[in-house]
Amino acid sequence: MSLIKKYLPIGLTLFSAAIFLDSLRYKFTDHPNTQEIFGRLDGWATGLGADGIFDKTGIFSQYVIGSAELVAAALLLIGLFSRFIKFGVLGNLVALGVMTGAVGFHLFTPLGIDPNNDGGGLFMAAVAVWASQIIMLWLRRDTLIGLIRRPFSLFSPVQAD
Repeated sequence: MSLIKKYLPIGLTLFSAAIFLDSLRYKFTDHPNTQEIFGRLDGWATGLGADGIFDKTGIFSQYVIGSAELVAAALLLIGLFSRFIKFGVLGNLVALGVMTGAVGFHLFTPLGIDPNNDGGGLFMAAVAVWASQIIMLWLRRDTLIGLIRRPFSLFSPVQAD
């Protein structure tokens, strides 16, 4: 059991960071799959009177979401070092937020779970990262509670193991 507690967080962190970092090549290069997804979301939002929020200059553009994923990945990887576990927990929260949005938009908009005709792989990856972050926050709940109680403790050093 102690091996699981030791290596599960490392595995989940590396998996999640890899998914985020891999997606950047699509979001930051205007890949056609990204254009399809964000275009479909922008069309849906326009129908609700929120035109442009998923457009390239919108508040939820591919660049904004990609930047959030980059920040999440960086925080997750930094958090692998025990001295910086608080940054890892912050990364878990950012990652959970991004993936909650991704899963929600796949499920509750016309985007659907297979927008790129890849058999739902993109959706399954989002769900896997989302679940990984919930597990990570559970495993690091003491650190999370400490950050909630004292948010500025993020900047105080943690003793290395």
